Amino acid sequence: MRSTERVLVRVGALLVSAALLAACGSSQVVRRSGGERGPVQVSKPRYGVTTTVQRGQTLYRIATDNGIAARDLAAWNGIAPPYTIYPGQRLRLYPGGGSRHSGSSGAVVPRQSAGTPRPPATPVAAPPSSPFPWRWPVDGTLLTRYAAGEPTQQGIDIGGSAGAPVRAAADGVVVYSGSGLVGYGELIIVKHNEQWLSAYGHNRARLVNEGQVVKAGQQIAELGHSGAPRDMLHFEIRYNGKPVDPLSYLPKR
Repeated sequence: MRSTERVLVRVGALLVSAALLAACGSSQVVRRSGGERGPVQVSKPRYGVTTTVQRGQTLYRIATDNGIAARDLAAWNGIAPPYTIYPGQRLRLYPGGGSRHSGSSGAVVPRQSAGTPRPPATPVAAPPSSPFPWRWPVDGTLLTRYAAGEPTQQGIDIGGSAGAPVRAAADGVVVYSGSGLVGYGELIIVKHNEQWLSAYGHNRARLVNEGQVVKAGQQIAELGHSGAPRDMLHFEIRYNGKPVDPLSYLPKR
C-alpha cells in the first residue's frame, strides 16, 4: 500500500473512533471482571420518596421513570425475581435507612478469603404485629407453606372444592380484580391499610370490583384452578409490599 493510501486509512480510522466516543459520551463506563467494559446504569435514589403501584405498571417501568436501575429498586424493597408487584403496593425509591451513601454504584464487593472469620449471623426478625385480626379465606387443606426468599412460595396454597366461597381475610378495599398478573390466574387484591395487603389467586370467578369496600368474612370469589393444576386458593399477606408468612397471622387450626 502506498504512503498516501496508508495516511487516508489512518485518518478514516481516527474519524470512526471519534464518532464512537461522541456517541458514548453520556454513558458511564466501568471496568468489569475479566477486563470487559460496558455502560452501566447508575441509580439516582430519591431519598424520602415513595410511590404507589398503579394498575398496569411494572417494576421495570417504575424504575426507568425514576432514573433507577430495576435491580436496585427490587433490592431496596425486598422484591425477589420474577419481580411481581401489585396495584396499591408502596415502593421506596431509595435504599433502606435513607443513607445518601447507600445504593448500587456498579462496584464489586470483594469476596472474603477462606481464612477470614465470618460475621455473626443476623437474627431473624419477628414478624410485624398486625393491627387487626385475620381469618382463613377458605375452608380446605393446607397444600404448601410460605418459604422466605422463594419467588414461587410467597404465600400458602389451600386446596378445596371448585366453587367454594373465598372470603376476605380482613376488612379492606379491593385494589385489583383481574387476570393480568402471570401465574396468579383470576386474582383479587385487598388493601387493608397503608401497610397491609392480601391476595387471593387461582379463583374460578371474581365477585367484587376494584374500589369496592369489603368486610372480613365477606365472599369475594369462588375457588377454582385458573392458572393452577388443581382447585386451590393461593393466598398471600404482604406488609409494606413484602410477603410475610400467612400462618403467623391466621388463627391456629
